[in-house]
Amino acid sequence: MKNTSQQFDSVISICRKLFENKLSDYGAAWRILRLPSLTDQIYIKANRIRTIQQKGEQKIDENIEGEFIAIINYSAIALIQLEKGVVEQPDINSTKALEFYDIKISEAKELMNNKNHDYGEAWREMRISSITDMILQKLLRIKQIEDNEGKTLVSEGLEANYNDILNYAVFALILIDEKSQK
Repeated sequence: MKNTSQQFDSVISICRKLFENKLSDYGAAWRILRLPSLTDQIYIKANRIRTIQQKGEQKIDENIEGEFIAIINYSAIALIQLEKGVVEQPDINSTKALEFYDIKISEAKELMNNKNHDYGEAWREMRISSITDMILQKLLRIKQIEDNEGKTLVSEGLEANYNDILNYAVFALILIDEKSQK
C-alpha cells in the first residue's frame, strides 16, 4: 500500500510554499475575491490542462503541474472565503492567512483519508485526463449551484465540491510524480 498521507503532505508542502511566497508578494489581496471569481479562476486552470492534454502540446512554458498546484491553492482560498466571507479590503496578515490555509488543507486531507478508506484508493487507477475531467465536472456543478444562489435539492454543496477539486488535484500531482519516477 502506498503512503498516500505522506504523498499528500509532500504535494501540499510545495503548494503551501508557493501560497506563502505569494502572500509575501501580494498580501491577502485574494480576500476580496467572490466565490464565482475563484470558481472561474480554477476553471481557467483546469480547462488549460484539458486543452493541453487534448492537443498534446502547449505554447506557454508553464507546465500542468503548476496548474494543478494553482487549483489546490485557489480551492483552499475558496474554502476560506466560503467560511469567512468576502471583504472589500484585505483584512488578515500572512500569519492568519497561513493558519486558515492549514485548517482548510487539514479538513481536505481528513476527507481524503475517509474517502480513500471507503473507495480503496480507486483514484490510483485513474488517468490524469479523467481526473482533469472530474475537476471540470465539479466546477460546472459549482457554477450551477452559484447560479442557483447556493440552493440545492439533493446535491452536495460548495464546500464538498471545492474539497473534492483540491483532493483530485493532489491525486493528479501524486500520479504525475509516480509516473516521472518510473
